[in-house]
Amino acid sequence: MSLLTPDSGLLFWMVIVFGIVFVILAKYGFPVIIGMVDERKQYIDKSLLAAREANEQLANIKADSEMILAKAHEEQARILNEAVATRERILKEAKTQAQVEGQKLLDEAKRQVQAEKDNAISDIRRQVAVLSVDIAEKVLRKNLDDEKEQMEMIDRLLNELTVSKN
Repeated sequence: MSLLTPDSGLLFWMVIVFGIVFVILAKYGFPVIIGMVDERKQYIDKSLLAAREANEQLANIKADSEMILAKAHEEQARILNEAVATRERILKEAKTQAQVEGQKLLDEAKRQVQAEKDNAISDIRRQVAVLSVDIAEKVLRKNLDDEKEQMEMIDRLLNELTVSKN
């Protein structure tokens, strides 16, 4: 008997054993493996869908924040234009009194614009913080000890983002 050509009896028993192993795997092993692969695929698909939805929400929030900032700038320009017009009208009536009144209106307009801007930024931060917490919980599956620590971490990250953008 040569080393490269097996005996017919050996070949017969190898085919029988292979058939038995294949039948056992086909009946018990393959369905379990296929089921696990399908389950994993469904989980990945759900995760991708959730990530897409989160990206869409973040894009909507970004667009809303840009719109709010644009409105704030328009309001600031309108208020500043009104303050300048008022100051010029008052200058015609009485120069000394007009300078004092114009400065008061300008300062008030700046304070009002700053307050509106601060309120808008604060509102945007709150919205981003809430979404960030939701996204962080879903994506990372990591919970911090309490809500105070979550909010401190979010404020810190937002401040870092604000500093890096400026």
